[in-house]
Amino acid sequence: MRNLILTALAFGVCALLPFGDNGYWLGLGVTIAMFTTLATSWALFSGPTHYISLATAAFFGVGTYVTGLGIDTLPFWSLVGLAGLIGAVLAALVGLATLRLSGVYFVIFTLGLAELVRQVITWVQNNTGQKGLYVLTDLDEAGIYWWLLGLAAAVFLTGWLIGRSRLGFALRIIGDDETVAAHSGINTARAKILLFMVPGAVAAMTGAILAPRYVYIEPSLAFAPILSFQVVIMALLGGASRLWGPLVGVIPFTFLLETVSSNFPNQTTLVIGIAFLVIVYLLPNGFVGLLDKVLHRIEASEVQ
Repeated sequence: MRNLILTALAFGVCALLPFGDNGYWLGLGVTIAMFTTLATSWALFSGPTHYISLATAAFFGVGTYVTGLGIDTLPFWSLVGLAGLIGAVLAALVGLATLRLSGVYFVIFTLGLAELVRQVITWVQNNTGQKGLYVLTDLDEAGIYWWLLGLAAAVFLTGWLIGRSRLGFALRIIGDDETVAAHSGINTARAKILLFMVPGAVAAMTGAILAPRYVYIEPSLAFAPILSFQVVIMALLGGASRLWGPLVGVIPFTFLLETVSSNFPNQTTLVIGIAFLVIVYLLPNGFVGLLDKVLHRIEASEVQ
């Protein structure tokens, strides 16, 4: 409860950012809020189950198109909710088809999902003569930031509740040994599908919120595969085993990407590739795992 109160206070302080800056730092704050939301929701599923999902871009793109298609007829808040519902349903369908897979097969399927949806939308647009969608609203950068911050707070609260529920306990057992979990009477397929719906809904809602920022959306922008890799890197860099772990990876990696894209715009993909190698070989458990190891050594030395 103490951690929950401290987190609420931290979100309250972050909400004051638009009052202090409406330029560069607010734009950077929007980016950090976006990746915090996506990486934390990703870790809610992949952290306990150890399933690496690369489907973030697919759900995100669906959310942007929900806003793009409905902005002229429905209020913005309803489009965000609708995007979350569609994302959850899509995640459930994907989960039914793929969560019986494991290892590299699941990774490949989720990676191909974004490309599949992108190609379908491109084909539809080519046959209808429409190349993209304009998203024109009165929502400014500060409004987008507050929407994302509110969604991030909801994700943290959801993760806090799941971690203390029977579903969270079941998923931790599944992550340790899925066979043992099944023999213990846990419906492993249902548990994984239920939790997979959370990042699906959150990613779609994030895309819906950010659509007005892009003004003009098209499949190559909405379903960019690099987004899925960025989310995975940030979550793993911080550590997916703790609720606050992804945030530890989001902040430094966002600043790194900002620096590289500003000074070396053609080297962004190279930085992402190097980051993958560094995490796999040097920080397999992220900064959180490194911190736990240091604290364990300190405690061991004090006991001795």
